[in-house]
Order: sequence, then C-alpha cells, then structure tokens
Amino acid sequence: MSEEVKTTEETLYCECCGCVIDDDDYTEWNGQIICSDCLENHTTTCECCGERIWDEDVYGDNDITLCSHCYHHNYTRCSCCDALLHEDDAYYLDGETYCRDCYEDEREESNLIHEYGYKPNPIFYGEGNRYFGIELEIDGAGRDDDFAEELLDIANARAELLYIKTDGSLDDGMELVSHPCTMNYHINEFPWEDIMHRAVRQGYRSHQTSTCGLHLHVNRNAFSDSQEGQDEVISRILYFVEHHWNELLKFSRRSEYTMNRWAARYGYEHTPKAIMDKAKKGGNGRYAAVNLCNYHTVEFRLFRGTLKYNTFIATIQLVNRICDVAMYNTDDSIAKLSWSDFVADVTEPELIQYLKERQLYVNEEVCAEEEM
Repeated sequence: MSEEVKTTEETLYCECCGCVIDDDDYTEWNGQIICSDCLENHTTTCECCGERIWDEDVYGDNDITLCSHCYHHNYTRCSCCDALLHEDDAYYLDGETYCRDCYEDEREESNLIHEYGYKPNPIFYGEGNRYFGIELEIDGAGRDDDFAEELLDIANARAELLYIKTDGSLDDGMELVSHPCTMNYHINEFPWEDIMHRAVRQGYRSHQTSTCGLHLHVNRNAFSDSQEGQDEVISRILYFVEHHWNELLKFSRRSEYTMNRWAARYGYEHTPKAIMDKAKKGGNGRYAAVNLCNYHTVEFRLFRGTLKYNTFIATIQLVNRICDVAMYNTDDSIAKLSWSDFVADVTEPELIQYLKERQLYVNEEVCAEEEM
C-alpha cells in the first residue's frame, strides 16, 4: 500500500496516497508518514488489544475488528455455524468447538451420559510426560441428564476435560471420567473443586456409599520408552504397594472386604520381579489394586471414592509419589524404604494434611472434615 517516501526540507508526502501533507496534518505510524485522511479511511484499531492496523489486515467479522495476533491467539470459530468466538465464550464437545446455541443443540442430540464402554480419543492436557486419567464414581442422585449437564458445563467451560458414563456397579449414580492431565493441570486448571461442590448439592455422595471408587490411570510410557524399562518400574510399584499394604489400606478408606472385592492384592513376594511375575499370571483381572490389563496405562484402583477436594488431590499426589519412588529407586533400595522414609520426603500440603488425618504421618493427629 505504501510508496517510497519523498521528503524535502519543506515538503512531506503521505506514504499511502502520495499527496503533499499540509502543516502538521499527519501521523507517524509503523515507521511511515500517513496523512490524516488516509489514517481515517484506510486504518482502524483492534478492539481486543487497541493496536492500529491497515483495513486490509483486519480479521474478525461484522461485530468485532481484530488484528492477526488477537484473532489467532484469543479467538476461535464454532465448528457448526462458523461464528467467531472469544476462547472464554467457546464450548467443547467430542473434540469440537461450539458457540452456546450450537453447543446446546449438539448436547440435545448426543448422550450426556455415555454407556460404560464409551472411550473417546484421549485429549492430553498440561506440560510433562506423566498423565493421570481419573475415574470418580458418584452415587445416590440418579443417572440424571440435567445433573450431568450441570457438571459438564462446569468441567468443560474452557476445554473438553470431562465426560460421564454409566457404571453397573453403582446403585443410582454415574462415573465422571477425565481426559488425561498432568498432576499440575488437575490441581491448578481442572475445576474439580467446583464439580465436587455441585455434585454434593445435587445429592450425590462418593465416600458415603458402599459402591464408589476413585481410580487413577497413569500412562506406561511415562516410566520408560521401552517395554523392559516400563516393566521394571511397574514391578517396583507393585512391590511398594505390597510392602506397604497396611498403610495403603488405611489411606484408601476402604474396608478389607471391599478392597478384596474391587482392588485385590497380588500377594507379597521378596522381590519386585517375583511380584510382577505373579501379577502377570494372576487371576485378579482388572479388579486388582494395581490393574495391569490396560495396554497404555497402569490403573491404581485402591481408593474409595470421595467428593472431598483435599482427599482427592492428596490421592493424586500419593500416586505420583509412588511412581517417583518406583522410577528413582533400585530393587534393593526400594526394599529398604520404610513408610516413615517415604512420607518424610512429602512436601505437598494436601497430601501432608490427609496423611495426618489418617494418622499416617509421624503419628501427628489433626481434625478432619467429613468425607463426602
């Protein structure tokens, strides 16, 4: 659009239209001298950041003017009607982006509560290589589409983080399933606390039932790129669980009966490899404390369900710690690791609080809120 500027000591020329500029009737912008008429007729300002741009560089629609940077970094489009949306106003369903109206239409046509076998393509959230996929069972208030919609609206307001399934082991409830996220993402970005508060207000319970569990899946390739390396780490996870079974049973809030029914142990052996061999030959199937039946993940099934946020976060932190000790210890050193040594290295406040509540942290007792 611009032409080479022509200047003399007495004369200025507009670099847009080439006309002589009278007096001070111009603006120096973006390294160019522009007369006031061209500035008014051929430029505008981005309504997001306030930067001035050429008319031909405008993004947006009839309702909003945007520069390229703001358009590509802060806005998206509805997959159905192509409406321009700020990311804060977008809704997500099955990997697609929608405006509110199209989202409601899609939700009416789709099942809010999927069948138990439903498995969408995973969406990974957070920076890192260790991801946690979480299954939280809630019971007592029904397989209710309206309640499910409320929970999904909270969870998926900014990204598609959660879906809901039926589960035959529940009396009158449903299973909340997250897409895989790093621990930091679960704690700092995922609106778990708001989801739990709403579920409690809806009448659901998790700990206060005889049916609900909290299951955590960890991706196997977080342990190693090789099958052999993965098996070595997993064998030490199994050894840690068996070696500290009494403490983990107390942490889990399960009874021995429900643990044996839904998350049975493999049985103690003197080496990680021996326990791994037993697990591979065992008949527990997926109802094992550490389920190895999934090709891509290891599933920790020990824990009773909860709608108490601190307990929930502490459980993720515990599993993360167990993975760490399995990765960074040898077979010999993990055999020498006492429970006291293990908890002495804990720094996460939620996990420390919960360990104290369960009297698993240097015999220090604290007052605990009621589990939900």
